[in-house]
Amino acid sequence: MTPRALLSRASATLLSALALACAAPSDEVGNSTTGGTLVVVAPAEPRSLLPAIGEASQAAPILASLYERLADIGPTLETAGDAGFTPRLATRWQWSSDSLSLAFTLDSTARWHDGHRVSAHDVRFTFRVYTSDSVATDQGSLVSNIDSVAVVDSSTAVFWFKRRSPQQFYDATYHMYIMPAHRLDSIPLGRLAESPLARDPVGTGRFRFARWDAQQRIEIVADTTHPKGRPYLDRVIFSIAPDFGAATIKLFAGEADLLENIKPENLAQVARTPTLRVVDNPAMQYRFLGFNLRDPRNPTQPHPLFGDVRVRRALSMAVDRERVVRNAYDSLGLVALAPAPRALIPDTTAFTGLPFDLARARALLDSAGWTDSDNDGVRDRNGVKLAFDILAPNSSPAAQRLTVLLQAQFKAVGANATPQLLEINSLSERVDERRFDTYTGGWLSSPGLVGMRQTWTSTGDGNAVRYRNPVFDAAVDSALTTFDRAASRRHWAQAFQQILDDAPAIWLAEPRVFMALHRRFIVPPTRPDGWYTNLAEWRVDPAQRIDRDRIGLGGAAR
Repeated sequence: MTPRALLSRASATLLSALALACAAPSDEVGNSTTGGTLVVVAPAEPRSLLPAIGEASQAAPILASLYERLADIGPTLETAGDAGFTPRLATRWQWSSDSLSLAFTLDSTARWHDGHRVSAHDVRFTFRVYTSDSVATDQGSLVSNIDSVAVVDSSTAVFWFKRRSPQQFYDATYHMYIMPAHRLDSIPLGRLAESPLARDPVGTGRFRFARWDAQQRIEIVADTTHPKGRPYLDRVIFSIAPDFGAATIKLFAGEADLLENIKPENLAQVARTPTLRVVDNPAMQYRFLGFNLRDPRNPTQPHPLFGDVRVRRALSMAVDRERVVRNAYDSLGLVALAPAPRALIPDTTAFTGLPFDLARARALLDSAGWTDSDNDGVRDRNGVKLAFDILAPNSSPAAQRLTVLLQAQFKAVGANATPQLLEINSLSERVDERRFDTYTGGWLSSPGLVGMRQTWTSTGDGNAVRYRNPVFDAAVDSALTTFDRAASRRHWAQAFQQILDDAPAIWLAEPRVFMALHRRFIVPPTRPDGWYTNLAEWRVDPAQRIDRDRIGLGGAAR
């Protein structure tokens, strides 16, 4: 089955109505001046503002504003080689003749927000944090090809690689925000999350940390002395809401300027609100239902249900993905093909997913010994019911609709799924601790397919379902390390086919991502890897300023 965009008549009408609202205003507003306040409403609070420790979703916009990389990826998001990268904390770099080491020369003007000069010791310390077993991070696998980082002198850090690969430069730069060794290296790495800097961070970015009022707001302000120039905005406030519903209320009450990932059911209201517009934000993400392949009560043993690939395949074939996209996501998306957004897949025709086929699903469960022995509508085997929980966030109406749809579709083949809606941090803890049967998850992919190693290989820190297959691991590794593009495509095809056959998850949808934004903001094109990557370039139209834009850096923002 070839997935296609599913636009119902109602959704098509809505999208037409939004066409003008989605259009960004012209940058030509005369001479733009600095100043202004952006209030971002967030339906969850991060646990930390230290890179490698802060949650990718809740902390990402703040981390990207407070910290810098050695170099940043360009607008094409090209991950092979170094030609598409822009210097940040490093001004230049030099490869060794065998390409197994890479020397970065640091910008002599780069300073931490406390005034200390950025040094090669900071770079080496950062690598230690990202790779330490004592640090609770899910990003270590992203830098697993880096063997070590050496300090030549205060301005020169040398990366040594385990092997050559097209993504070496990407590995050394994109995945690591540099951290201040002089403020952190006296703290045991396992205690970094408890350190003062976890809530009072010191970075090198074009915004400085200002304050964090627990469960209320996090505020960052322009670094007016930054060598690359101050941001246009005076401040950005991340206003914390207890859930998405409360976040939406703040937006429409005028208490916030931006809400990321606006839900389909709110799009029409945004379009009708004169002060707001809808921004169709490019994103690389997908949604899935993950199966825990190990017993949550005894991780040394396979899961009593999902340890059997036949059960996972049967449940996958019980899901009508087109119906999921049509109903759970209001047709605002695509059917997912694999554990990667289709924009990153080299050849979407080179592998085949499991089809929607209720008859085959029932036959497969029969062959695995799961029958309805007591005629109660739920299959059983050896006294065990084919029954399980689906964890989902209570802040997402789409996720709630999704769990209801999945519950009904699983019931059609004799499986009893019970939705369990949790607050987002509680859900994250359950998943991190592997205390679940299934969960609805999503991944916002990094540029390129290197994130596959993190999310689905046996050594991946983000592999919450504990999928293990050496054939898949080898195919991913080969795809990422070969310089032959045709060979890389073949390896990717093998990897995708293997994981689809093993069905550790059901890949469901690639939703379109919208954000609601106040019309007074002038925004350059956003990058798919994050709307906030160019936040320092956001401006306020001087003719449309509101009260909170006029406070200035010396005042207290509301």
